[in-house]
Amino acid sequence: MLIALAILGGFIILTIGAEALVRGASAVALKLGIAPLIIGLTIVAFGTSAPELAVSIKSALAGNPGIALGNVVGSNIVNIGLILAITALIKPIQIQSQMVKRDIPIMIGASILVWTLLLDGVVSFTDGAILFSLLVSYLVFSYVSSKNEPEELDIDTTPQKPLLSVGLIIVGIAMLVGGGILFVDGAVDLAKMFGISEVIIGLTIVAIGTSMPELVTSVMAALKGQSDIAIGNVVGSNIFNVLGILGATALIHPVSAEGFNQIDFIAMLIFAIMVLPFAWSGLRIGRREGAVLLMGYLGYTSFLISQVVA
Repeated sequence: MLIALAILGGFIILTIGAEALVRGASAVALKLGIAPLIIGLTIVAFGTSAPELAVSIKSALAGNPGIALGNVVGSNIVNIGLILAITALIKPIQIQSQMVKRDIPIMIGASILVWTLLLDGVVSFTDGAILFSLLVSYLVFSYVSSKNEPEELDIDTTPQKPLLSVGLIIVGIAMLVGGGILFVDGAVDLAKMFGISEVIIGLTIVAIGTSMPELVTSVMAALKGQSDIAIGNVVGSNIFNVLGILGATALIHPVSAEGFNQIDFIAMLIFAIMVLPFAWSGLRIGRREGAVLLMGYLGYTSFLISQVVA
């Protein structure tokens, strides 16, 4: 009963937090003249990735590296195969050329880099420093680029007062972190009741749980006609997960890849690569592309379930 309440309560908190974050971030973008895409790639992406950070660090320190790494790898797969897919199925997403030329390739490059760093079976302190420094460089580059390439802001946002907007962002992120951890704790307890392995829990239940903020935020942004925030949230979150969350976790405690199958890292890379041609074609990800991504995710999940059953 308590587990069910934790999962349900976590989801409700996530929904409210996502609404607050999208409204606050959109208003800040309008007020400061920052492109919505950059807001989606940075503030919103960081906010929705906050649960992954909390769960990965908590798991690594508790001696659960399978959950810590599985959370990052699984979340990146979920973000594209489930969240981007569902968002596109609900409402096709318009893509800016900047996203295709710069941000999606960076997401693919980050996926390749983490796979390379894990060839020795561990993400060390040095590896973490490399990843985190690359994140800082990406954020600075994104901000400078947004100033050099001004774009028309087309946002429908309610709060215009700066303090109220910032307050909504802070409250939204706090609720996303709290709701995400509550949801994950309930889901992990449920999985352990059935004897599911730590790695599988990290790749599936924890990954989906910590990615719930991305799902709710992207869907809400798309429904509000804010495609830049919707796609920026997914791509930005994937970049944050690999460079920021895995990097920060490794700086605190080395992250082992013991128990992982190469197929998990290959799946993360394939999903990242699939986004590029989909986005390039007509600069939109429509329902057909969303259906393909969802089928791919269901196929990967079926593979994981078959491992548990076996």
